[in-house]
Formats: sequence, C-alpha cells, structure tokens
Amino acid sequence: MGGAMGEAVHQQGQGAGTPAAAVPRQALHFIGGRFVPGKEGRFFTTLNPATNRPLAEVAEGSPDDVDAAVQAARRAFDEGPWPRMLPAERARYLERIADRIEARSEAIARVEVLDTGMPISQARGQATRAAENFRFFARRIQDLGGHVWQVGDRFVNYVVHKPVGVAGLITPWNTPFMLATWKVAPCLAAGNTCVLKPAEWAPLSAHLLAEIVAEAGLPEGVFNVVHGFGEPAGASLVAHPAVNLISFTGETTTGKAIMANGAATLKRYSFELGGKSPVVIFADADLERAVDAAVFGVFSLNGERCTAGSRLLVEEPVYRDVVEAVARRAARIRIGDPADPRTELGPLIHPEHWRRVMGYVEAGRAEGAELLTGGRRPPGLPPELAGGNYLEATVFAGARPGMRVFQEEIFGPVVVATPFRTEDEAVRLANAVRYGLAAYVWTRDVGRAHRVGQAIDAGMVWLNSQNVRDLRTPFGGMKDSGIGREGGDYSFEFYCERQVIHVALGEHPIPRFGAG
Repeated sequence: MGGAMGEAVHQQGQGAGTPAAAVPRQALHFIGGRFVPGKEGRFFTTLNPATNRPLAEVAEGSPDDVDAAVQAARRAFDEGPWPRMLPAERARYLERIADRIEARSEAIARVEVLDTGMPISQARGQATRAAENFRFFARRIQDLGGHVWQVGDRFVNYVVHKPVGVAGLITPWNTPFMLATWKVAPCLAAGNTCVLKPAEWAPLSAHLLAEIVAEAGLPEGVFNVVHGFGEPAGASLVAHPAVNLISFTGETTTGKAIMANGAATLKRYSFELGGKSPVVIFADADLERAVDAAVFGVFSLNGERCTAGSRLLVEEPVYRDVVEAVARRAARIRIGDPADPRTELGPLIHPEHWRRVMGYVEAGRAEGAELLTGGRRPPGLPPELAGGNYLEATVFAGARPGMRVFQEEIFGPVVVATPFRTEDEAVRLANAVRYGLAAYVWTRDVGRAHRVGQAIDAGMVWLNSQNVRDLRTPFGGMKDSGIGREGGDYSFEFYCERQVIHVALGEHPIPRFGAG
C-alpha cells in the first residue's frame, strides 16, 4: 500500500492474537494528484479507540492547504477534461475505482476497525457497500435523462444536466470510508471536482481512498483530500468563494454553523444531520422480529449511527415484555476487540465522545429513567483493551418526553423506552423531538402501518423492517435532521445543474417593439 506514493506503513495489531493491518505512518493531504504535507508542516495524532494509543500521524490542514486543494479542483473543472467527458467515459473511471476497492476491501475494513473501533464483521459490509456506491452511480449517470415538452409545432423544450463545479465534501467519523464514497461517487459521476475533508477522529480511510483514486488514473485535481480540524480546515473549505457545493454529514449544530459560514458565497447545500429515531411497536406486531430489529438498529456500529432507533415506543399491553426482552439481549451483546469477528459492540470513537455519552447515561439516571442494563465500562476486558472507550449496551425504561435522553441525540449504544396507549399518542411521541431522520413501525395491521408511517415526520420510514437501504431511494431528513436528499437520481438534483433549452421549430410571432 502506498509504495508509489512514498508513504511508509507500519503494522498495527488491535488486540491479543488479532491480525495486523497496514496503516500509513503519516497520512498526507492529496492535492492535484500528489500526496503532500501541509504547508505549515504540522501533524496531529489519531488514536486507536480500542486502546487510545497513537495510531498514525495526520497532516493538519491550514487555510492555505484548503486553498491549494480548491484551486487544483477549480483548474480541473474549468480547464481539464473531466466535466467534458461523456458520462460513459467517467463511468469507466468509477468502475475502476470500484474494482480497486473490492481488491483491497479487507485492508480497508481492517484500517477502518483500527481507526473507528467498528467491529470487523460490520466493517467488511461497509467496504462492500463502498464499491457498490461507485458502481451504482456509474450506471445511473449513463441513464440520466431530462424531460422534454413539445408545444404544438412551435417549440420543443428539453432539460439537460450539467455539472455544477467544485464540491466541498465533509464526512463524519462513523463508517467514514463508505460515507465518503456515498458523496464522492455521485459528485464525480456528474462531472464535478471535489475536495474531501474527512473527520479528524477517523481520517485514515480517506488516505486509502486517495491511493485508490490515484491508481485508477483520474485526471489531476479531480479528487483532493485535505485533513484537519473543523475550524481552520473545514471552515475555510465552506467559506471558499471557488467552492460551489457543500455536502455535509454530521451533527446539527455544526450544520447550522456551516450554512452561516458559507452564506456569503451562495453555495448550495446538502445536509444529513442528527437523528433521534423512534421504533414504534404495536401489540399486534411480530414481537420477536421487532426485538431483533430494535437491538440491531441501536447497537450495531457501536450505536454511532444517525438512523439508530434510539427511542423505543411500545404499546402498553406488551411494553414490559418487549423492553425486558431488549434489555436481556443487550446484556448478552459480545463486547471486545473489534478485530475479533465474534465482537458485536466495539469502543466509542474517542475519549471525548465517551465522556459525552456517559454524561447522557448520568442524566438519564438523574432524571428518573429506570436503568435496566448497562451504563458502565464493561468489566473483565483484557489488559490491552482496558484503556479503550468501551461502554456496555445500555437500556433505559420509563423515559418521559421532557428528559434529555428522550430529546437529544446520544450517538452511542443507549436506547430509551416509553409506553403509549393509542395510535395518536404513538404518533405524538414519535414527533415530539426536533429531529426527523428515520422511523420504524411494527404492526401486522397494514392500514395502520401506512397511516402511522405517513404521520411520522421523518424523511425515511421502515415498516416491519430494520434499516435496509435501497440505493435508488432518497436519503435525508426533515426538521433538524437535514436539508435535501441524496441517493439515486436525487443525488444528481444536488450535484447537477438542470438547464432548459427552448427550441423554436418555426417562425412564431414575435412582438415588434419600435418598428413604427
């Protein structure tokens, strides 16, 4: 890995007896087709969440680094071949990227495990999905058509899709490789160029993506990466006058700051922000499947997922049975070395985030919620993992709408449960938060499933299912959960300009002002 880039690597083990993964000693910026250090020469250290030991040194981006990357992307868009290629030509590059992701999928997954603490069994699935993102958008851009309207024998009006320009892509630290490809693939397919700013807590897989893009032979400047922190690097990218689009996935407060920071340059935005998603379970549901989905939905990916079903709303006749079943399952979740295929729950991303999540656990206790299980560091971890950011799968019962644990996004392995009596009450509770990203409804009553699903203010609702994605459908939220949609052709509504061409078919009447 990285030999052609001049990047040294070292082997890093996760825990006792687990395979090593190749990690770059220094993750550099990727600007104009080359790996380069920051102009100020500064680096920051990224940590292994399972041990909190240093993992790698990462170039710390400055406004000058951001400007260099934006200018490279601008030149590639204004002067280079990329936006002028036929969609089928760009698609071939995207397919080459997908091939290389698949060829290196195990290495990608293992680096992701080291950098994020995601269990390896789940990281492998994310690497597979990343390759499919490139293949999917390579296909879609070739099929993308525009509307045509004919006005008798006088006019034909048709719509064409054109690339917008330079995109700033700001990605989160949960599933960072897959979510980067979710933005990069449609952005490049549409003919734009980009600057990717990965999250500082999980930057290493962006380095791997840059290596893969370089191997695929994309023209210089089409894809760029600048590492660094939100204030100097991210803020400079958002405010840069040569950047036309900003796609951001992350926390709601940060999204608001990004919109304000970029307002002076009239950028277009796509925001996928926070979530506090309800799982609504009626008494007539298949309760065993509902419990399976509820447990997986909040505790997979270490609970660090925007669509996590973190509020369990259960009809009163089965409330206690369901909540106790969820708690029993949570107590048996296997916690440990995320490189171990048997591990189901790994560490949280960073000590700062661990303290934040623990603050919510303490708030739940203080506000009177009933702690059924979890809420502490797991006992019995091996010595090499004792310093990691581990938290047991945590279940609270009796959460009331006024409690912080009911209202606020925790972004960790914590679920709160609340009973309801009627369908109307279930909908009121589901909508009683400022977020509206996802929702899950469980009932055998088909009419009620559709009725409740449509009454919940959420961008995505699953009926009798966990979160299963169809890449053709729009992804995004309502209320404080975001602006815009990405996925399928909806991605191209953001990454493309839609231009209408009006064609006169004959000599229609034209008013003759000033003709006397």
